[in-house]
Amino acid sequence: MMQSPRETRLRAGIQQLGLDLSDARVAQLLAYLDLIQKWNKVYNLTAVRDPEEMLGQHLLDSLAAVGPLRRQTQGKPGRLLDVGSGAGLPGVVIAICCPELQVECVDTVGKKAAFIQQAASQLQQSNLKGVHDRVENLAGPYDVICSRAFASLADFVSWSGQALAEQGVWLAMKGKRPDDELAALPAGAEVFHVEQLSVPGLAAERCIVWLRKRLRAESTTGQPAG
Repeated sequence: MMQSPRETRLRAGIQQLGLDLSDARVAQLLAYLDLIQKWNKVYNLTAVRDPEEMLGQHLLDSLAAVGPLRRQTQGKPGRLLDVGSGAGLPGVVIAICCPELQVECVDTVGKKAAFIQQAASQLQQSNLKGVHDRVENLAGPYDVICSRAFASLADFVSWSGQALAEQGVWLAMKGKRPDDELAALPAGAEVFHVEQLSVPGLAAERCIVWLRKRLRAESTTGQPAG
């Protein structure tokens, strides 16, 4: 069966990113893209309307985070929270590509959370759930809390800190390295890596800022301070 131009482009991007995805997962990603297009007409999930632009700016952009995420989690089971998920980017993409992770996508807009639930049902993703709430109200614990173009790093870690597991990590997808935001981080969070991303077909700069909870300072006796 001949591939559509969209499938050909998606598969080329997946290969360029070094991901090994089955035909079934590729089909799910394309079906997810179709769902966004269909629901976008009524629910305004994303400002990008053109299917080709969606493929690059949404799907491939989100897929660029999958390899780094898997290296971080080493393929172990865990819980991931996608904050301000909107149409499910990157949460739905992660749920499709990483079946070992239980993915929850939280958004304050009810119709967007409803879309995630619909996507979970239609794509038969039992590891995916839409949550209509504020992230500050969630208890977790989550092993990974991620966001894509959601808020400043300071707000992101402050609002979601109570939900992050003690040994958990934050994954913040950003454009170019956000030095001003890095400088404004609260004392309770620290950056341990800024990872440059290369998104197939996109010339724009992309990176992941990896953060974790800062351990309490120790006194000179080796005992925790305070």
